[in-house]
Amino acid sequence: MAGMSTFYFFSTGIAILSGVACIFRSWRKLYVASSIPSILFLVIVLPFISESPRWYLVRGRINDAMKLMSTIAKSNGNHLPDGLILALDEEANNSASNDDQSCKEKPATKEAITGSLIDVIRSPLTRIRLFLAVAINFLCSVVYYGISLNVVNLETNLYLNVLLNAVAEMPAFTITALLLSKFGRKPLAIATQWFSGLFCFIGSLMGNAGIWKIIKMICGILGIFGMAGTYNLLFIYTAELFPTVVRNAALGSATQAAQMGAILAPFVVVLGGALPFAVFAFCGIMGGLLAFYLPETLNRPLYDTMTGMEDGESGCRSV
Repeated sequence: MAGMSTFYFFSTGIAILSGVACIFRSWRKLYVASSIPSILFLVIVLPFISESPRWYLVRGRINDAMKLMSTIAKSNGNHLPDGLILALDEEANNSASNDDQSCKEKPATKEAITGSLIDVIRSPLTRIRLFLAVAINFLCSVVYYGISLNVVNLETNLYLNVLLNAVAEMPAFTITALLLSKFGRKPLAIATQWFSGLFCFIGSLMGNAGIWKIIKMICGILGIFGMAGTYNLLFIYTAELFPTVVRNAALGSATQAAQMGAILAPFVVVLGGALPFAVFAFCGIMGGLLAFYLPETLNRPLYDTMTGMEDGESGCRSV
């Protein structure tokens, strides 16, 4: 819920950007104005972001993890139990003899455990997940950024349309967050992409004259509504598909694919006419089909190591 709530600020930023762009019509002035938040982030936000305690533990840096956990506990008005570090040491020493956890991660040792993108590709289990995550993120990015940029082809008020698209994303975030724990990641990933693909297909059939122009604009708003819901859950879903030691590498690959989709989106938009909406419809429907092959991660363990995931997944399948 905390991670998905950050997207409200993303949409709010786009809504504010439409107003800033309306004031600074020159792209040079707009570029300078839109760069200011990045500078503020470096000075005001970044110094207060801490590392993940889970990341420290996997790499054997127990003291660093305990210091961070103590800080978190203190800020919450609590304290860590006495002898917790000793208990972790004993757990690490006994981890080799712990064989009764078929669907749970084995206790982490004090030794540093590392992983890379090569390890993700080498394992058949994570290799398939990586391919699907990369493909889905790429397709979703083409649709999301493409619809946002396609407002230039709708022949309506550019600034108002951008504002409406940004506002349309916010209820999508709320609905996705509320339904995520009830229906699961996989069904929502499929449904939101197909929802977007459906309205993009309808939009491709509409003309740019009279009432059809308004209907086409509404189809675009509903299309970005569905894809915003997908985008919201994809970051959570992708992170849950991979163990801690390779999560950054896998998530980075998926994010890079999304950026490639964002690069491709303007080239789709310049096609003009009905073609952009048709391409967005294809990408949304194809992304939903690929999501069928991803596993559900709702109420499943969040693994730390590659071995833990492979053992846990094979144990759960045998059960």
